This record gives sequence, C-alpha cells and structure tokens, in this order.
Amino acid sequence: MLKICHITTVHNQNDVRIFQKECSSLAKKFETVFLVVNGENDQKNNVLIKKVPVIYKSRITRFIKASIAVYKASLKEKATIYHFHDPEFLPFALKLKRKGFKVIYDVHEDVPRQILSKYWIPKLLRSIVSFLFEKYENRVAEKLDYICTATPFIRKRFIKINPKTIDINNFPILDNINHVNHLNFNAVCYVGSISSVRGIKENIIATEKCGIRINLAGSYSPSHFKDELQKLQSWNSVNEYGHVSLSEVNKIFNNSFAGLVTLQPIINYVDSLPIKMFEYMAAQLPVIASNFPLWKNIIEENNVGICVDPNSTNEIEDAIMILLNNKNLAKEMGERGRKLVEEKYNWYNEELKLYKVYNNLMRT
Repeated sequence: MLKICHITTVHNQNDVRIFQKECSSLAKKFETVFLVVNGENDQKNNVLIKKVPVIYKSRITRFIKASIAVYKASLKEKATIYHFHDPEFLPFALKLKRKGFKVIYDVHEDVPRQILSKYWIPKLLRSIVSFLFEKYENRVAEKLDYICTATPFIRKRFIKINPKTIDINNFPILDNINHVNHLNFNAVCYVGSISSVRGIKENIIATEKCGIRINLAGSYSPSHFKDELQKLQSWNSVNEYGHVSLSEVNKIFNNSFAGLVTLQPIINYVDSLPIKMFEYMAAQLPVIASNFPLWKNIIEENNVGICVDPNSTNEIEDAIMILLNNKNLAKEMGERGRKLVEEKYNWYNEELKLYKVYNNLMRT
C-alpha cells in the first residue's frame, strides 16, 4: 500500500483540516502517518499519529528547531508522498524533493499578505519581510509536485507559479453537523476564535440592543481580550461556553436562530472562506456575515442570509431584527443554506479532489 506522510510543526493533532479531513480521508485508501509537534502518539481513523518532541523557548527557535526535528523524523518514515502544512518547512520540503520524494505543499493562508498584519514583526520591516518571503515561497513552490490551497483566491496566486495547483476547500463534513429543525429565537451564535478582528465586540453590542442573547463559543486571542469584552455593558447578554467539542457545537446551533461571521475587512479575511459560515448553513441556520464581495456572492445570491458592514453595530442589529421579525424568512434561508451545502459546499466534494491529486501523483 502507498505510504503518505503529513507534516506539521504548528498545528495540533486534531486539526480540523489536516487530521479530521485530509488525513482521515486519505487513510481510507493509503497508509497514512501524521507527524506533529503539538500532540501525542495515537492512532485514530486509521491515521498513525506520531509526536516529534521539540523543546523551544521562542517563536524563532520553534521555527528552526521544530522544522529540523520533523524533517529528520520524516526521513525515517520512508514515505512515497510527503504533504506539509507550514511555510517554515519550505527549505526542508525542498530537501525532500531533492532526495527524490514527491512533495505537496498545503497552503492554508496567503502568508505574504498575512505578514503585513503580524504584530510581532516591527512595522517598518513587514513590507520587506513579506516581499522576500513571497519570492522564496514562489521559488520553492514551482519545484514541488503539487500545491493544495485552502481557498480559490490563494489558488489563483499559485497556479501562475505551478500549474499543478488545486484548491481543497475547508468545507464541512455533513455527517458531523445536525441540522436545526426548530430555530430558537432567543439567541444568535458565534463559534470560533474570539478576537477583536473577528467582530465579536460589535456582535455583543448589537445582540444586546435586540434584547436577545448571543451564544459565544471558542478561545480568546489574545487571552486578555476577554477582560476587554467583560467591561462592556452588553456583556450580560452573553452565554459563554469556552472551547467546546463538536457535540457541544451542535447543541449551540440547536439553541440559536442565526450564525454570526462578521469578520473585519482585513486583507486576510476579505477573500477567505471561513468554515464557520458553511457550518452555520449546514446546521440550517441563516447567516449574518460581512459584506465582502466574495461572501455576498455566496450568501445574498443564494438568499441564505444577510450581509452587513462588520463595523456597523446598527447594520448587525438590523439584520438580527429582520430575522427576528420574519421567522418564516429565517427558516427558509436556513433550509436553502443546508441544501446549498449538501449540493456544493461540503467536504465530500473536496475529498474527491484530494484523491485526484494523489492518484495523479501515483501515475507520475
């Protein structure tokens, strides 16, 4: 049986994209090993998870030490195909390629654009670092066997460099999400990382003005952002759940009538496809989302929700009130959203594309 090895120096062993989707799908057909720094030895879904122990004291030493350690561990696997997920591994991916292995780069983010908003890089250096990194990333990418991108937007950039580029989107696994039969008009929900750029403060203020509650689930980034939110007068409208399991996410969906994804218009979000948007749709909840052109094309053209200015608490409030005052409209939007995910925006369709990548590599 063909042996493949997925590699990450950053993500944890239960990462939704890497483990729950890609590795678990590939393990149905191939011997699959997953090398992680943040995890423990385990075997789940026919995937053999192997921890690579690394001790580091800073972000920079993590980049270097973790990549070296994982590279050495990857050589011991003697896999046919290596599939890596972190840009800091690029130099070592090139080493694997030079040793005759087939190598896939899984691009989760548009890193050069992301660098421009990295607070830990001095502001005056960000443009230079972004430019130099993009040049290096492009040079390595053109030598690799395949590029898998998390969005069509990132694919458009890489396909100019390497024609063997495909988008494998992070759409929901339908079996994991129960669709809501009866909307609970007492609360809306937000599930995901909780940070300022994700519009959480505006969501809380708008919800309180509507006289309903917001079901808030996820981890705070940074952790002290929670202190800032708790100072809001509107905080008393929050049902706080913290980091939750998949079964708890389904319970939250069942106790809501709409899902919020009003991310701020920063460069990395405008062309992204956040999984939570499609999970809300899969749960049969109408979506209230930022009015980015890409998102409007999905949400408003298919009439599965309402798009708003994410910086306007008034527009978010108005959208919530439209759904509150038009319960049949909310129900119909939810039903259309579920159907759209069943037909198009689901992991099964992406899984077939992933198999195609591996089948193509096996023939070369």
